[in-house]
Amino acid sequence: MPLDPALRDRIAASVEDGFKDQVAHTQALVRFPSTRGDEQAIQDFVFRSFRDRGWAMDRFGMDRAQIEAHPGGAAFSPAHSDAPIVVGIHRPKRETGRSLILQAHVDVVPAGPADLWTHPPFDPVVEGDWLYGRGGADMKAGHAANLFVMDALRRIGLQPAATVTLQSVVEEESTGNGALMTHLRGYRADAVLIPEPEDEKLVRANTGVLWFQVEVRGRPVHVREMGTGANAIDAAYRVIGALRALEERWNAAKAGRPHFEGEAHPINLNIGRIEGGDWASSVPAWCRIDCRIAIYPGTQAAEAAREIEAAIRDFARADPFLSNTPPRVTFNGFFAEGYELAEGSEAEAVLGRAHQAATGAPLRSFMTAGYLDTRVHALYDRVPALCYGPVSENIHGFDERVSLSSLQRITTAMALFVAEWCGVEDA
Repeated sequence: MPLDPALRDRIAASVEDGFKDQVAHTQALVRFPSTRGDEQAIQDFVFRSFRDRGWAMDRFGMDRAQIEAHPGGAAFSPAHSDAPIVVGIHRPKRETGRSLILQAHVDVVPAGPADLWTHPPFDPVVEGDWLYGRGGADMKAGHAANLFVMDALRRIGLQPAATVTLQSVVEEESTGNGALMTHLRGYRADAVLIPEPEDEKLVRANTGVLWFQVEVRGRPVHVREMGTGANAIDAAYRVIGALRALEERWNAAKAGRPHFEGEAHPINLNIGRIEGGDWASSVPAWCRIDCRIAIYPGTQAAEAAREIEAAIRDFARADPFLSNTPPRVTFNGFFAEGYELAEGSEAEAVLGRAHQAATGAPLRSFMTAGYLDTRVHALYDRVPALCYGPVSENIHGFDERVSLSSLQRITTAMALFVAEWCGVEDA
């Protein structure tokens, strides 16, 4: 049943009382340059933060065999993180409410050239309403919110009357294997909330994502005789053209998809890296491109992978050079399906009431054309998986920043959600 207004006001006031400490904790998280493979130190910090609250603790690594055997698992590569996953478990005195998973990731994308940032990327500067820093929005602000929601209840002598599992994962930005590993470890709950930076909206649908690499081999010669060779970089550009044609076909298939047909370009192909050749005066013998492409919910990753391979193979057959030296395609990261959140769940209704109370506005939902860890819980746990978080700007770009006033509003909404969904008891 809806929260008593007096309790609702006490919780909101408690979030406000603890918000200065919450911002400081978020800044502490941002100071860790936790790019892929370098998350061990931040996960140690998270472990201590959870343990200090008196929760039961679990810390474990990836089980490669289990992950790669799962249809939602992504292939391991030399760059795959070996940092642990950290889980803190609140157990109530009496289990009278509904259980919940609060999840966040600590891995961040590379910062890029430092001279393009107004402030150093891992220096969490506050200017006005904005907290700057790589990962501050995506998603260390949400990571801290998970923790301080629990603190806000304890500050007024309460705790959830159900099991609440806080999960701190890695590999969200590259494979999704961290969240999948928590599923394979056996963690389950009646609902899941992941506070990604979603502009105070609920994600109704999101795309799946595939990462793949295409390697093209050329025929090296001196540039004075380049007409007798074959330039692998030039050939890679022709392959990119074929992939753009595939992207166009997939975007045309948006018709009839309710969460996608109104979008101008829901399926995005990104050529994220290109490297090749050995010498400016030699026709390059090799070129590799690293790509990312989205897929619609309901499309299996394996099916999309076959389409990608077929598009490259069919193009190569008609190319005078590539017909004899076909490109090699390797799927080396995300291999994830998208999902659609069914409307009408009780969890969504509870979040809607919490959001209305915290912001004074109805909860809106939208489609986001990117990967989210909520796919694990929606597709494989088959529970309401809610992705909802603060206003932000420039995630994955320069001067990434999160709105602090928005962060306080969504932390309040999350605390109200936890109190109603899980129920409360004396701490």
